[in-house]
Amino acid sequence: MDNSVLNEYTKEAVRLLSSKNFTLSVAESCTGGLLSKAITDISGISKVYKGGICVYSNEAKINLLGVSSETINKYGAVSEKTAYEMAQGVCRAFNTDIGIAITGIAGPNSDDTKKPVGLIYIAVNIQDDISVTELKNTFTKDIRNSNRYEAAAKALQMLSEKLHSLKGKS
Repeated sequence: MDNSVLNEYTKEAVRLLSSKNFTLSVAESCTGGLLSKAITDISGISKVYKGGICVYSNEAKINLLGVSSETINKYGAVSEKTAYEMAQGVCRAFNTDIGIAITGIAGPNSDDTKKPVGLIYIAVNIQDDISVTELKNTFTKDIRNSNRYEAAAKALQMLSEKLHSLKGKS
């Protein structure tokens, strides 16, 4: 995945956000701000994008987003449940209609949980309707960046697909 593909997904998501009058915030772990960068590369984005937060540590997920320590202890920082709670927390933190959360193992090495490199969870929260997707990437070249770009692009694709089916706010 390259930057041009990510840019196309971003433009479509931003177009839909603007046309439907929704606000967005993001919480990123393994993407380290890549999603926020892609979004803020679009001129005029401040009308819909309220902010992003990079929560790389468990403590940041707990203290800044309100992810339950029990969730992290039971399921791990890289889990469907953690992504779900991150998406809830980022909407609360920024008071937005939509929150996107990404947590995963970018690589090239795994963490101490033995979860595989390329395991990523993406949650999209639109007005408390939350969908979580699991990615299991198996890139062999430029693993870390490939996983990060794939996760950011998938998050924007998920957002666009959900927004296509919704009416806008008045």
